[in-house]
Amino acid sequence: MSSNHVLNAQPRDVSGTRASRRQRRDSYVPAVVYGAGKDSETVTLDHDQVMHSLEREAFHSAIIDLKTDAGSQQVILREVQMHPYRPLVLHMDFQRIKATETLHMKIPLHFEGADVAPGVKTDGGILAHSMTELDITCLPKDLPEYIAVDVSTLGMNESLHLSDIQLPEGVELTVTAYHEGEDPAVAMITAPKVVEDEVLAEEGDAVEGTGEESSADSEEGKSD
Repeated sequence: MSSNHVLNAQPRDVSGTRASRRQRRDSYVPAVVYGAGKDSETVTLDHDQVMHSLEREAFHSAIIDLKTDAGSQQVILREVQMHPYRPLVLHMDFQRIKATETLHMKIPLHFEGADVAPGVKTDGGILAHSMTELDITCLPKDLPEYIAVDVSTLGMNESLHLSDIQLPEGVELTVTAYHEGEDPAVAMITAPKVVEDEVLAEEGDAVEGTGEESSADSEEGKSD
């Protein structure tokens, strides 16, 4: 299992709220590492390195080499706690992985071919998607960076459903979010909202005009 993502960590000898605050002031991120049948351990990470890593989409669902003085261990990111309004990472959780243990992950969807889809290129529609990631299970060696979704053949008002997605080899879909037998839409090409708003406005003007004419006819009848 190779990884293109590396984080350098230092053992964290002290714990507690006060110690964590002091570490954050010193530009370190407190973190915990658990799993794979080993005891949990606490570490600290360089805040700048963490922020640069979090900016990469693949980092959130990738195998990460967590390097310490004691050696390297492979982990996946399980949780990130951010400050409510400052660009500050408060805490991170990592889970160790084993080559023989199945992972349960959320993997991002990449929609490909929208620019050549007939509904977009010919009819001027836009691609709307109701899902941006999928729950999957797989062994660490089969973990994909993303799942490609081909929408190049969609026409106006046509949809692509969950059952249409081709999963990479070794990857299985976890459909716990849906009832058995359902096949929800993942993406659809629709008319631009501006066009829809203009149509509604025109229809509203027509109705308003009809109402004015009816009112005028009523007043004319009274005068007669």
